[in-house]
Amino acid sequence: MKLWFVEARPNVFVSGLKDSVAKTVVEYLYQHCPPESGVMIFRSLPSPPGYEIRTIGPTKKQLAEVSGLQLVIETLKNS
Repeated sequence: MKLWFVEARPNVFVSGLKDSVAKTVVEYLYQHCPPESGVMIFRSLPSPPGYEIRTIGPTKKQLAEVSGLQLVIETLKNS
C-alpha cells in the first residue's frame, strides 16, 4: 500500500497515482483486505468533486455527504 498511496494517518491512504492504476489498486484491496482492517481510501478523480472516499470495514472516522461532497467528520479536541 505504502508504495502507491500516501498514508496521511494510520490506515488512511491517499492516492497519488494515475486513475487507472489507482482504481486497480483499490479493487485489489477490496478483494484482499478483511473487513476488520478499517481502511479509508481517498482517490483523485478527473471529474467533480475531484475525489472519492471509499472504506473497507468500519473506520474510526465517519463519512458524511453534503451537497454531493463526501466529507470526513472530525471532532475538535479542547486543549
